Amino acid sequence: MSQKLPHRTEVPTAETWDLSDLYADSAAYEKAIHALYQDAQSFKAQYEGQLNQLDTIKKGLEAFSQILIELDRAGNYAELLLSVDTTDAERQRLSALFSTNYGKIISQLSFVESELLSLDKETMNVAINELPYGYYLKQLQKRQPHQLHAKAEEALASMAPAFSSASEIYGITKMLDIDFGSFEVNGQQYDMDYTTFEGYYEDHEDTDLRRKSFRHFSDTIKKYEHTTAAVYNAQVQREKLEADLRGYDSVIEYLLEEQDVTLEMYHRQIDTIMSDLAPIMRKYAKIIQRTNQLDELRFEDLKISVDPTYEPEITIEESKKYIFGALDVLGADYVKMLNQAYDDRWIDFPQNKGKQTGAYCASPYASHSYIFISWTGKMTEAFVLAHELGHAGHFTFAQAHQNYLQSEASMYFVEAPSTMNEMLMLNYLFKNSHNPRFKRWAIGSILARTYYHNMVTHLLEAAYQREVYQRVDKGESLNAPALNEIKLDVIKSFWGDVVTYTPGAELTWMRQPHYYMGLYSYTYSAGLTIGTIMAQRIKNEGQPAVDDWLTALKAGGSVSPTKIAKIAGIDITTDQPLKETIQYIGQLVDELEALTNEIEATTDSEK
Repeated sequence: MSQKLPHRTEVPTAETWDLSDLYADSAAYEKAIHALYQDAQSFKAQYEGQLNQLDTIKKGLEAFSQILIELDRAGNYAELLLSVDTTDAERQRLSALFSTNYGKIISQLSFVESELLSLDKETMNVAINELPYGYYLKQLQKRQPHQLHAKAEEALASMAPAFSSASEIYGITKMLDIDFGSFEVNGQQYDMDYTTFEGYYEDHEDTDLRRKSFRHFSDTIKKYEHTTAAVYNAQVQREKLEADLRGYDSVIEYLLEEQDVTLEMYHRQIDTIMSDLAPIMRKYAKIIQRTNQLDELRFEDLKISVDPTYEPEITIEESKKYIFGALDVLGADYVKMLNQAYDDRWIDFPQNKGKQTGAYCASPYASHSYIFISWTGKMTEAFVLAHELGHAGHFTFAQAHQNYLQSEASMYFVEAPSTMNEMLMLNYLFKNSHNPRFKRWAIGSILARTYYHNMVTHLLEAAYQREVYQRVDKGESLNAPALNEIKLDVIKSFWGDVVTYTPGAELTWMRQPHYYMGLYSYTYSAGLTIGTIMAQRIKNEGQPAVDDWLTALKAGGSVSPTKIAKIAGIDITTDQPLKETIQYIGQLVDELEALTNEIEATTDSEK
């Protein structure tokens, strides 16, 4: 059937999130934005030139944190409001209001870090040891060689809206300007937009529908490849300029610093997966081709189910059985958070026109997490929801135990709690069903959604992104043909000759907002590595492993990602966790093949 989405005003309110815990209404948000600038000015007048004694530093950082918490509240409200209906002019205006004022507000605060970095070594060390901001100050101290003059830092801060414009232009082009219209399959017209393609057509069991939708989607976005390339090139060239301005050896080194991981860890994650996981996923691809009885496996077939005739349907209410069943092992406080997420409308479920694609969890320190998802009714949505609730659980625990400046873990770790929940979901499904088809579906789902999405899709993004930055470091400027070439080469190097590369595969780079978020893409596989090992620990060791995990979640951003992983009993300074994770994926693919053999043998004997 044609997937024509309802307007936002037509979806059930009970299935939408409630933003009143951030602001009572949009008028209150607008008032807060204007008050924030005044608060920032007052803060600057009170503390500028005063952050040189321990007592003043402590009070200053407390006041600084409070302004940042309120700024975070406003930013999240603007983004959450817009993301569910990007077509609405009033939501666009409210989002633009934040963007317009952000630079003005943050420029009033830039003196804080400049003054802290001008402290003598002894005073800084005392602050690190005696104030509850030790890790924040240590990370700040590492940036000292790259810090600019205070006035230069203030000027850069004031230009923040201009620096984020590439991301905004990309989003506007993607969600507002591109009109996909409709396409025809066997005499029937099908409406399309980004949401329906990625949520319905892309993995549809009907091969003709799936392939024609991919062709129509690709033909449409190709019309925008030069604009999108120019916008992306503007982003990476801006990052290169700042990296050079601050004296970093490369853009990658500049972007990695805030994650507190080494270049070796970054490159290892990409290189090991490209070499060791590729053969396993090629075997998986052949199973997909076999079970779907395809003469050839095209690029647009890679996301289909291993068993297209077996996809359990699930309602939002029914999802609770699986979510609570899988995650109650994490304890009473975690279950309390799950109940709040459902009962207090932390989650936005509907599919509607203008809603952005994908899923995410926003966690403003001032209130609680908000989960963005587009519920399709497929059982696999339970995995997606478990993933996002993993982020919510992480930030709920971290924010309850850490101050604002030390509440957010390194990007390297941040996907571990979410992907670990997906593994707990798989363990729960295995434990509660012995039906071979259901077990095969469960393995197929975890391979297609969890491992394919996080350790293949996002990892190939990372490999592509690394090549882009390496070219930028050499002084190259990138256009659409160059980006198409890089992306296709990366895809081919992973999948080899098991896949037919349909025109449009090379345009995959156009679809991801991650490229405007620093070195985010590779961290999915890093997080999943930690999550996989942790889920196995919980399965095999029980409560001691759970206790370690909850302690790790509570650590937030108070220690480095390597130390957080160590709290969880995992050593990510070596390649062993990644090698073990890849081995585990290999075992899942082997079991998938064995179940397929068993099911086909049973089917043949019944004929």
